[in-house]
Amino acid sequence: MASRDASESRAFLVLHGYDNFRPVEHWQHHLAAELGERGERVVYPQLPEAEAPQVDVWADAVARALAEASDDGRRRVIVVCHSLACIVWLAARPAEDAVERVLLVAPPEQEVLAGIDALTAFVALPLVAPTTPALLVGSDNDPYSPNGVAASFADPLGLPVAVIPHGGHLEPSAGYGRWPSVLDWCLDGSTTIVPAAG
Repeated sequence: MASRDASESRAFLVLHGYDNFRPVEHWQHHLAAELGERGERVVYPQLPEAEAPQVDVWADAVARALAEASDDGRRRVIVVCHSLACIVWLAARPAEDAVERVLLVAPPEQEVLAGIDALTAFVALPLVAPTTPALLVGSDNDPYSPNGVAASFADPLGLPVAVIPHGGHLEPSAGYGRWPSVLDWCLDGSTTIVPAAG
């Protein structure tokens, strides 16, 4: 009964990154499906022009998706971002009063964004730590975060971090299809994020 009460008062917002068209093999796709199978409310939008994102367009789309997930403030939202969505979340500061907690997975460093023509507009965005509980997750060999997620994001923003060994950009090509500990974290924020099973 308690879990049913929880599922009726919460929702999940899953936000993808650059050039991501929500492929079925991605861990976020699996996550959204598995949460839905448990009867949870899940919003997993296709952000506009994923191959050529625009800052304002993505920020607006994220704000709309958050309003949809929260049912206009009637539900607390657990947010799961991957890659470029992390940067948008940290910069756009959407209506955090509706947010319970945030998972920020594999944010790309500004120097890397500067080297991708389609993403240079994201470089100058001011990143601010969420006012709600947040956890950063990154690998120790992510080509999009060569200086490491701790040095580039966790330390400057004062956020806790989980470092995944040899996880690359934490996407399907690095073996991140199903990721059970992320599902567990969504259901219980005290869960430790660990590598996906090989």
